[in-house]
Amino acid sequence: MGIFGRKRRTEGGSGGRHGAPEADDTIEDDAYDEDDELSDVSDGPFDVADFEDDGVPRIDLGSVKVPVPDGSQVQVEMDPETGGVRAVHVVTEQGQITVSAYAAPRSGGLWREVSTELAEQLRADGAKVNIGRGVWGLEISAIVGDVSLRFVGVDRPRWMLRGVIAGPQSEAAAAVEVLRGIVRRTIVDRGDAPMPVRTPLTITLPEAVAEHIAAQQQQG
Repeated sequence: MGIFGRKRRTEGGSGGRHGAPEADDTIEDDAYDEDDELSDVSDGPFDVADFEDDGVPRIDLGSVKVPVPDGSQVQVEMDPETGGVRAVHVVTEQGQITVSAYAAPRSGGLWREVSTELAEQLRADGAKVNIGRGVWGLEISAIVGDVSLRFVGVDRPRWMLRGVIAGPQSEAAAAVEVLRGIVRRTIVDRGDAPMPVRTPLTITLPEAVAEHIAAQQQQG
């Protein structure tokens, strides 16, 4: 599963069936399809209530259970102000992958809102942004300095999953397939409690990982 380490916040993240999305720097209505609102649930990612064990090794983070490819590492990003977990990253040869789940409407559609805002923010930060259609609908790719980013989003009833990979531009073509593979095999446990839309689902660490981080903190 790799080495569990502690990682401070880093800038970047990630988000076409083949290579880069079709070039565009705006998100038009025709970039969406009505079927994108709630994509096909027969393919992953999966809701925990509908998932049958497939034997794939995953790290259990409470709200998400994320596959960890062979040869990759898991890095935990702590929030220095609260002492809680800010994010968990899977670091592969192609780049750093972060998968996050959020509370969403039963009808879906949250990724459309979020992706529009995300593209606008990236452009405001000076990134070169491309918009295209991928496996689950809209995908965003961006270049910030020497870093290539790809973002994907998946709408399901009551939750949305966002995946992002950040890595060198030389690995961009391979990175998107690595990202999609991890997102496709991720399991989401939304829980039954009511939550405002866009609320991040809580990340909890496996006991062994939490103990490892606590030991690191004690060592300074």
